[in-house]
Amino acid sequence: MSLREISDEISRMKLSEKLLLVEDIWDSIALSNSGLPIPEWHKEELNKRYSDYKDGKLKLHNWQTVHEELLSPKRMKVHTT
Repeated sequence: MSLREISDEISRMKLSEKLLLVEDIWDSIALSNSGLPIPEWHKEELNKRYSDYKDGKLKLHNWQTVHEELLSPKRMKVHTT
């Protein structure tokens, strides 16, 4: 099946079917991405952050606080210039 045929088939699907398809695609990617290379600088940064966490050098925030801040009216203001 060509990409065009796949695209045409997807356009005929119901929204619920499309969402299930997307879920299946993400699951497939998750299963196959173990072979993706991780750049050395990513590993170094992760190791640094983990060390900082273990050494108590990071200011941690619980999810509830972050969630409330993200939803606060102060943050939701639209900036116009």
